[in-house]
Amino acid sequence: MHAEIISIGSELTTGAKLDTNSQWLSLELAALGIPVWYHTTVADEQEANVRVLRAAVDRADLVLVTGGLGPTLDDLTREVLARLAGVELVLHEPSLEIIRGMFSRRGRPMPERNVVQAMFPAGATPLANPRGTAPGIFLEIARVGRTACRVFAMPGVPSEMKVMFHGEVAPRIALDQPCAPVIRHARINCFGLGESAFEELLGDVTARGRDPEVGITVHEATITLRIVAVAATAAECEQKIAATARVIHDRLGDYVFGVEDEQLQDVVVRRLAALGRSVSAAEDASSGLLSQSLAVAAGPGGGFRGGFVGPVAMLAQELTAGDAAAGGGEVAPALAAGCRNRLNADFGLAVSACLPAAPGDPAAEFPRVTIALACKDRVEMRELNLAGDPAILRSRVVKSALNLLRLELLRSSSGCDLPPDVPGLGDQEHEA
Repeated sequence: MHAEIISIGSELTTGAKLDTNSQWLSLELAALGIPVWYHTTVADEQEANVRVLRAAVDRADLVLVTGGLGPTLDDLTREVLARLAGVELVLHEPSLEIIRGMFSRRGRPMPERNVVQAMFPAGATPLANPRGTAPGIFLEIARVGRTACRVFAMPGVPSEMKVMFHGEVAPRIALDQPCAPVIRHARINCFGLGESAFEELLGDVTARGRDPEVGITVHEATITLRIVAVAATAAECEQKIAATARVIHDRLGDYVFGVEDEQLQDVVVRRLAALGRSVSAAEDASSGLLSQSLAVAAGPGGGFRGGFVGPVAMLAQELTAGDAAAGGGEVAPALAAGCRNRLNADFGLAVSACLPAAPGDPAAEFPRVTIALACKDRVEMRELNLAGDPAILRSRVVKSALNLLRLELLRSSSGCDLPPDVPGLGDQEHEA
């Protein structure tokens, strides 16, 4: 069995709102062992809805629909389903009473238009909606020479849809899938190389047809390896994921920094706390993003002592008594040491823009940034030559600075009994 998810609403096709329902439903179906082959988004237009639903019913065994169940004229899902099934819409009195009761409990009269929410294609089953006035619809649509396609229509409001899925939809799907395979997902996050370089190090790990499957995605220089395991039980899936995670860690080493939703700043702050260390920041080239990332991850009382943000000349005057040179790469080390000393932190991180070597320098078309890390006994500096989308350059620079600190913390904790940057891998390796 495979599925298609359809999101209905002109607010989605115009970009006014983001479709998060499809992502959530795909993950829930994967947990039930059902792969999703298509995501479709369609506007509130009846003929377009009919074409989309007809195609979905033809190519998928299970179709989940969100949106279009409200009382307004642009809510067309019930009418479209009736057309596809070749039946009339009929009033379901028990559903109407539930809707009236909801309005009554709110002390409001029910508008006559809401009666349409109790109309269902003949033969359909209403799905209870404890969070709102729009019941869902379960309908089987016949297909020539094949089993019927099972269609579940749910509200587009995420809070209503999620409750309905767990209470009404998932149990019905599970009854049809007594021996369905289990699908589990895991993510491993990496930083420090480009996508092709990572793929070269990984070798056959990302080969098509591998079990479990490993895919690569890139977001603002963070490389995420997505592991998809399929097996008869959840335990078997977890074993497959653990074995593949060990291979990935062995091949990539310290390029691996975290799992699932972890960001570099989360890992840095966790390791600072484990070592009882602190960090401060100075930045003229990242508009406060470095300080913000550390502050949010650390929270009140965490290992982030504070930061300085502003033009390089001001920062040099504030943190180095004006002694730092005004020329590009020489400033960052002085700023890193200055903010470390000023805020009495164990580490100082600085991000500073580099000036072009000379007017008309061909390299000047790409921004050049220097990052520096001040420790107790030394200062490390890296110059970054950046190209690409200007919208994500600040994020890439900040991640490079955080990664410089992360690697230093790994060296500092060498031999200490601290958790690895990838939680769980250490225990799995020990057990193996």
